[in-house]
Amino acid sequence: MRPDIQKKIKKIDMKGWKRVSVEFGRNVLEVSVPPNCFELSMKGVPVLPDPQASIEKAFLNPIGSSTLEEIIRKKGKPPGEISVAIAVSDVTRPVPYKGENGILIPILKRLEASRIPKRNIKIIVATGMHRSSTREEKLEMYGEEVVEQFTILDHDCEDNDLLVSIGKTQRGTDVYVNRDFHSSDLKITTGLVESHFMTGISGGRKSICPGLVDVKTIQRFHGAGYLEDANADNLILEGNPCHEEAIEVAKTVGVDFIVNVTLDKDMRITGVFAGDLEKAHMDAFQHMKGYTATPVDQEYDIVLTHGGYVGRNHYQTAKAACGALPAVKKGGILIIAADNRDMEPIGTPEYKSLIHLLKLQGIESYLKIISHPDWKFTKDQWEPEVWGRVLRKIGEDGLIYCTLEISQQDYCLLPGWCGLDFLKRKKKKPSLEATQEMVQNAVLFAVYRYRGKGIEPTMASIREGPYVVPYLIPKNT
Repeated sequence: MRPDIQKKIKKIDMKGWKRVSVEFGRNVLEVSVPPNCFELSMKGVPVLPDPQASIEKAFLNPIGSSTLEEIIRKKGKPPGEISVAIAVSDVTRPVPYKGENGILIPILKRLEASRIPKRNIKIIVATGMHRSSTREEKLEMYGEEVVEQFTILDHDCEDNDLLVSIGKTQRGTDVYVNRDFHSSDLKITTGLVESHFMTGISGGRKSICPGLVDVKTIQRFHGAGYLEDANADNLILEGNPCHEEAIEVAKTVGVDFIVNVTLDKDMRITGVFAGDLEKAHMDAFQHMKGYTATPVDQEYDIVLTHGGYVGRNHYQTAKAACGALPAVKKGGILIIAADNRDMEPIGTPEYKSLIHLLKLQGIESYLKIISHPDWKFTKDQWEPEVWGRVLRKIGEDGLIYCTLEISQQDYCLLPGWCGLDFLKRKKKKPSLEATQEMVQNAVLFAVYRYRGKGIEPTMASIREGPYVVPYLIPKNT
C-alpha cells in the first residue's frame, strides 16, 4: 500500500459503521460504510415461478405477431427448404439460453416440430465489435447439446466476405449486415432487455445493429455525433439517435420473430417477451423500466458501485460507471468494484491504446482528435469517449477502480486511482479477501478526503451496480 494512503486510512474510526453487500462476479463482498450511507436498489419485482411454462406461454401468445409456427407456414416453402438464422448474445450478456428453462431450446424444438432440419439452422453470435467467442464460452452460454448439434458462427464486422449491403439509412449510413442472417428465410433474434447507457435499452433491434453489422456502420453508430447527444443515455428512446438508427437498420433487414427476456438483480427471469420486433421489445422495456428506474433526491459525495455480470473487463465496466453518474456529485468520488475475469481484463489492444490516449489528453482533447477529418476510425474508440462522461463529472482524481485482474503495470494505461494501491501487500493471485480489503480501504480513503476538509461526506451504495438506473428528482423551485 502506498504510505500516504495507509497513513490517511488509519485515521478513520469505523466504530458504528454498518455493512453493505457489494456484488462481485458470482460472489459478494461485505464492506463497512458510514452509518448514513444510503443503499440504492431496484424495486421489488416477482420472478417467474415456472420459467418453462412462461416461455411456452410467450410462444403461444406472441406480442403483435403470428406464432412462430404460423410464420413458418406462411414462408411458402417446404420446411426442408427453409433456412433459419438465430441471432444470440455473446458471453458478456447473462441471457438465459441453456437448458429447458432457457429460451434457446424451446426455439429449436419448435423449428424441429415444424420439420426444419438442423442442417438448415445457423446460430449467429451477434458480437458487434466484440471478439469471437471461445468454445468454452459457447458451452457456458448455449449448452453442450446446442454446441454439438447445431452450427454456431461468430459475426465478424471486419470480414467483407460475411457482409451484404442493405442500402443507406435516413441519417446517411451505408449499412452492411451479416450475409448468413440476411439471406435466411426465417430470421429470429434473441436477447436481454436492460438499461443501456447509449441506446437507452438493450435487446430487440440491438441484436442487428450493432450486433450483426459492418465496422463502418458501427463507426457511425458509435461516433461522437451520436454519443454526445444528450438523448443517447439510459432508458431514453425518444430522440435517441442510436436507438433510431438501430431500429431502422433492423426493420430494413427484416426480423420475423424476437424472443427477449428481462431479469432481476439476481439474474432470474422476470419476463419473457416474444413476437414482433418493436411491439414485444417495447413491452419488455416498459416492464423493465418499472423496477430499474430508481429516483434519488440528492447527489452524493461518495458512491460505491460494481461492474455486475457485464463488467468482465474495463471496457464493459463503463456501463456501471456511467450508470452511477446521476447519483454522484460534481467533483465527487466513485468507487467501482470490478470482477474483470475476461481473458483480456482491460479490453482489446485498440481499446488499451485509446483509453490511454484519453488518460493522457483528457476528454475534450480526445474528442477533438477522434473528430478530426484526418483521424482514421479505430475499433473501440467509442468506449473511452463514454468513460469521458465520468471524467467530466468527477475527474481522474474522483475515480477509484478496484480489480485484482489488471496489473499495476497495465493500470498505468487507465484513468483514475488503481485499486492495487489500497492493498497492504501485493497478491500473487486474485482472491475475494484481497478484493474486499481493496474496496474497504478505498471507502476509508474516500471518507478521509472529505473529513480532512472538515466535511462529513454523504454516501450511497448501488446494490445492483449497472442494472439500477438512478435519476435525480428535480427540486421544487
